[in-house]
Amino acid sequence: MIVTARSVSRVAVSRVAYLGPPGTFTEQALLTQPDLAAAEHLLCRSIPEVLASTSDGLVDWGFTAIENSIEGTVNITLDTLIFELDLLIQREVVMDIQLHLLAHPGTSLEQVKRVISFPVATAQCRRYLGKHLSEVEEVVAGSTAAAVRDLAASGDTSAAAIGTALARELYGLDTIASDIEDHPENQTRFVAVSRRGVPTPTGYDKTSVVVFQRSDRSGSLMRILAEFESRSINLTKLESRPTKKALGDYCFLIDLEGHVADPRVADCLRSIREEHGEVKFLGSYPAAATPGSSAGSPPTYMDDAELSRIIHTIGQFRADPQQE
Repeated sequence: MIVTARSVSRVAVSRVAYLGPPGTFTEQALLTQPDLAAAEHLLCRSIPEVLASTSDGLVDWGFTAIENSIEGTVNITLDTLIFELDLLIQREVVMDIQLHLLAHPGTSLEQVKRVISFPVATAQCRRYLGKHLSEVEEVVAGSTAAAVRDLAASGDTSAAAIGTALARELYGLDTIASDIEDHPENQTRFVAVSRRGVPTPTGYDKTSVVVFQRSDRSGSLMRILAEFESRSINLTKLESRPTKKALGDYCFLIDLEGHVADPRVADCLRSIREEHGEVKFLGSYPAAATPGSSAGSPPTYMDDAELSRIIHTIGQFRADPQQE
């Protein structure tokens, strides 16, 4: 079956939600996208709040971290998309991550008794903390920016925060140590999500799906993967997540190269649903740094009844390929 694609006019994003307060890595990544930077911003206290605000229609898009090259998946993002809400990925953004140890002016490393940060950020600095601050108390904050903001407001010269250069400038702290992340190649992948909309194919796309096995038996995952192999579809990510139903019951998040408008991809996903398990479609979208793309330009959407039918047949997702 050949699926054609007709694009509609570009649709601007007028309101976007992301994790606050000002100065988070999420904000730093969002500001690399001109259309999102120009939109009205809703800063949320947590990632679930970002996604719920999007699902409830308070904003056009939500923007959140989904994966880090050191710590792996941001589980709260993935689990909310899989089990709680019906949202579609519109775009991915990959950003290099530099973490800094920040404190009030005049504070020395020897004075630091507490380190405050978001747990994922703290975990990315284990080597530095173990070498220089092994005896200090680690304090959890809702985000790296919240850690820096709260430290700045407290006046506490016995504490330091792990945060961004942007937060340092916003909240007036000094840098005790720069680039304290364990791995200099540290990167985080962010995604923009919306209630509906499948961007038109660019030729450099990803598709994300979740597969729920009908039965956990020997070779079941191999048979699922064989569907991709037989069609020469390259997988960029394969991860298992507990279904929350029973111990040992897992579903599989799969990122693959290609777009659902590609007959090979659509045929593969239909076959998986017919033969192996349920499929939840999370979106087809341009890969980060797509050649020839204009980063942050308003997206164009698929306008094709056949594509809509395919999306409905491959999963439980109620997906409308057109943006409201």
